[in-house]
Amino acid sequence: MVLPFFSGHGAAAFGSSFTAITLAELGDKTFFMALILAARHRARWVFIGSFAALTAVTVISLAMGYGLRELLPPSVVPWLAAVLFLGFGIKLLTDAQAMAPGAAAAEAGDAQAAVEAAERHQRITTPLAVIWESFALVFIAELGDRTQFATIFLATAPSFPFGALLAGTLAGHALVTGLAVGAGKWIGQKISEQLLYRLSGGLFLAFGLFALRQAMG
Repeated sequence: MVLPFFSGHGAAAFGSSFTAITLAELGDKTFFMALILAARHRARWVFIGSFAALTAVTVISLAMGYGLRELLPPSVVPWLAAVLFLGFGIKLLTDAQAMAPGAAAAEAGDAQAAVEAAERHQRITTPLAVIWESFALVFIAELGDRTQFATIFLATAPSFPFGALLAGTLAGHALVTGLAVGAGKWIGQKISEQLLYRLSGGLFLAFGLFALRQAMG
């Protein structure tokens, strides 16, 4: 028996969201935050807190995207998805073109500063405290970043079912968070933010062209 989100539109939604989130999260501030926290605390507790925060933001973002879809007339939704995808793809490519070579280092520096500020006046040692710190820092960092916008925009696509999008998005977050707490130091040194932005931008342009074709046809 094939699960619904592994066939037809579900498979496309799962693959699209998994790829988009994986590319967007690698080298993001939340990636480096999980990396830095895992260097100070037990990796499993950091993973639990970080992934819980990413799950919470994902649900909020998908709800916002689906809310837009439900509020608008069905004939308008495909056009909205096409405009959002194309606009986001162009913005990512424009940002990549203007990006300085040390963009990943800057993200890591911001994450380091946030962790140090959180731990400046308290010593965090218990599992619950580590989970809560990881949750709070990652949740705040994730709000308003490109991953959240990517999730919202993906949810506006009329052919993408909620379950498949949720599964693909969480799978991408789980993969990147696992890499961050497990092999983040090695991966962080090899990340090119400019390349990731270009890949993400190209992916969303492809989504946009596909959505435009659906809207016109």
